[in-house]
Amino acid sequence: MTDFTMFGLRPVLQSGLDAQGFDTPTPIQARAIPMIMQGRDILGLAQTGTGKTLAFGLPVMHALLSAGRPAPKTTQALILAPTRELVNQIAATLDGFARKTPLKVQRVVGGAGLRPQIQKLAKGCDILVATPGRLLDLLDRGAVSLHATQMLVLDEADQMLDLGFIHALRKIAGLLPERRQTLMFSATMNKQMNEIADAYLTRPERIQVSAPGRPADKIDQAVHFVAQGDKAKLLESYLKQHPDDLALVFSRTKHGAEKLMKLLNSWDIPAGSIHGNKSQGQRERTLQAFRDGRVKVLVATDVAARGIDIPDMRHVYNYDLPEVPENYVHRIGRTARAGASGRAMAFCAPAEMGDLRGIEKLMRIELTVAGGSVWSDDLAGPARAAARKRGGARRGAPRPARGAGEGERRKPREQKPRRQRKSA
Repeated sequence: MTDFTMFGLRPVLQSGLDAQGFDTPTPIQARAIPMIMQGRDILGLAQTGTGKTLAFGLPVMHALLSAGRPAPKTTQALILAPTRELVNQIAATLDGFARKTPLKVQRVVGGAGLRPQIQKLAKGCDILVATPGRLLDLLDRGAVSLHATQMLVLDEADQMLDLGFIHALRKIAGLLPERRQTLMFSATMNKQMNEIADAYLTRPERIQVSAPGRPADKIDQAVHFVAQGDKAKLLESYLKQHPDDLALVFSRTKHGAEKLMKLLNSWDIPAGSIHGNKSQGQRERTLQAFRDGRVKVLVATDVAARGIDIPDMRHVYNYDLPEVPENYVHRIGRTARAGASGRAMAFCAPAEMGDLRGIEKLMRIELTVAGGSVWSDDLAGPARAAARKRGGARRGAPRPARGAGEGERRKPREQKPRRQRKSA
């Protein structure tokens, strides 16, 4: 497909594409849209930032435009996403196309009042975008029924599993009609994801436009080896190299994100933070300030890894490396959106060498060194032990090989010289 007109979408949707400047579909859109319009179940694997929302959103709206009006307290299509930010992003995208149609798009997320959401659902809606937890709350209260739902979309399904939504998904699926069209989209794939796909999808069309676990090609990735206590000053030095650019900084904990945000502000670097301790209103106001450029640096936990879509953001800093390697892919996927280029910098302390190795193994690359030297096992080992003692065994630390007996250890990984980045 060379342009969107080849799909045969309804004129009102095509005019919306034209008005928003969309002419050439991305690879995931080119392959998924025709299959979905044929009524096929889809398992879509694609990098973040490749246009998955329109890949399922356009054909869903195309189908519903001829489906009649929804009954009270029902929805004709259900889209599930793991975080509030991603729900809001999906709903905002769909609203832009539904504005000139009779379709009604509603969103429900945790952290917002239940009563207003119940009132909005009373009349029924064509498309409901929801987080699993809040949807279950509303189902338990009888505020919505799924008996008439024709289409189910699981977006970022792997993160829903990572966040522990597997039981919620099973309960929700049991309330849906057996005869429905199901679309599952994800950036990564593992054994549990395959099991979910087998349970939810019927003879699906598997669409893979990039290797699972690989970030966008236009992201310039590097690692800077630095002691944990020196990370804040190092971040300051990087941020001051591009004071007018937007930058996203990932922290492992809510407390750490808040502390770092306040420290940056004390250094006259306009910063905001979003994490699980923030209310929905606070998070939305902070994100809007970031989009508007009033806040130049956004410090976030992984709750934001798949819910931020800001085309002008060029820099992502992994202040703390993620304990789950796949989360690194989603973090850096917040830059290089819609074909743009971006830069991702990882800060690696001695205790994080195991996390770094997990990331490189997943992506099958070795990050270029921007500064510092690879931590030796003499430093990394004691640092990991101290981290375990402070906060329990970290998921990202190296584990004994499967089948190894207690007390046995893996053979230490031979350190190879890394390619140093030339200074600018």
